[in-house]
Amino acid sequence: MHDLHRDSAPRFPDPADFLGLDAELTDTERDIRDAVHDFAQRRLAPHVAQWYEEGALPARELAREFGTLGVFGMHLDGYGCAGANATAYGIACRELEAVDSGLRSYVSVQGSLAMAAIHRWGTEEQRRQWLPGMASGELLGCFGLTEPDAGSDPGAMRTRARRDGPDWVLDGTKMWITNGTVADVAIVWARTDDGIRGFLVPTDTRGFAAYEIRHKLSLRASVTAELVLDGVRLPGDAAFPEVRGLRGPLACLNEARFGILAGVVGAARTCYLTARDYSLSREQFGKPLAAFQLTQRRLADLVVEVNRAGLVALRISRLKDAGALHHHQVSFGKLANVRAALEVARTARAMLGGNGISLEYPVMRHMANLETVLTYEGTEEMHALSLGQSVTGIPAFR
Repeated sequence: MHDLHRDSAPRFPDPADFLGLDAELTDTERDIRDAVHDFAQRRLAPHVAQWYEEGALPARELAREFGTLGVFGMHLDGYGCAGANATAYGIACRELEAVDSGLRSYVSVQGSLAMAAIHRWGTEEQRRQWLPGMASGELLGCFGLTEPDAGSDPGAMRTRARRDGPDWVLDGTKMWITNGTVADVAIVWARTDDGIRGFLVPTDTRGFAAYEIRHKLSLRASVTAELVLDGVRLPGDAAFPEVRGLRGPLACLNEARFGILAGVVGAARTCYLTARDYSLSREQFGKPLAAFQLTQRRLADLVVEVNRAGLVALRISRLKDAGALHHHQVSFGKLANVRAALEVARTARAMLGGNGISLEYPVMRHMANLETVLTYEGTEEMHALSLGQSVTGIPAFR
């Protein structure tokens, strides 16, 4: 019998989407994918190696363009935000991180940390004051939680806010703050007599200073800063009114971690496809590297890891859209996908031989970036302990 289905089927699956995961996307999600992909490849990809080499990102120059694209706070509702679903936001992160993790961080910090904090915890007046300008890219924000001596244990923060009449006065230091030197507003978490609270700090406030952290060997196409608050005086309504304790900042971090677990699929995909293309074009011993069994074994490992990470990201995205996502499942995704992406990058780097260390190819740049992604928004160890607590019911963090 003539099998029409067999005749019409492709000879092989698409190497760039082996399991056809993007077929699961809605038309709207695919439109967002295409728009972000086209922008990332046209506007960002041609310049990112230079930005990385120079250790600089034209964050202000790019802000309005990202705002026009609609990716700042795209998963938030109202106030000029796009109101896209979680899956679309994750796909946008994937297409940005396919170019560079620093670019996805730039968007994640603006939308999932600074804007999400204001959107969720701020007053209506605070939302109206800041969110429309942040969505358009007119204003940039940063998120000040980590300190020099308080990383995995944010409850040990030393930054303090004290009452002085109707005002607040903040003193302290925040470290490793993305967008810190270009931000118009900093979301700063500080210890008070009433527990840890969040504050909106306009960066032109007297006593506030931001110093760019240089000499980085990772995330070089990203602005990273130290924030110093020395007697920063704010009006009483600068604080988020309701939230107390670590619940506020940790809820924001969970949003950012979702962007990470989706975004790193893009970095992994780029590394795998670069290694595939290189092995097909590079000849040794009279034939392409791709014709050797060991090369094909490595490519098989890469395609499995990239698509497995894509499956994890898609499943977690759908859970988030359904309102059924647990933060331990976000830890699962962050742990599994960053680890997978880093292994893909390391293998792909080796497959390029000496060329693997050149900025002419994106692989080692991604590999170096992913070392940072493995650490920030919760180290690999902390997410492993989160999973351990989830499956045993026993916290082992201390």
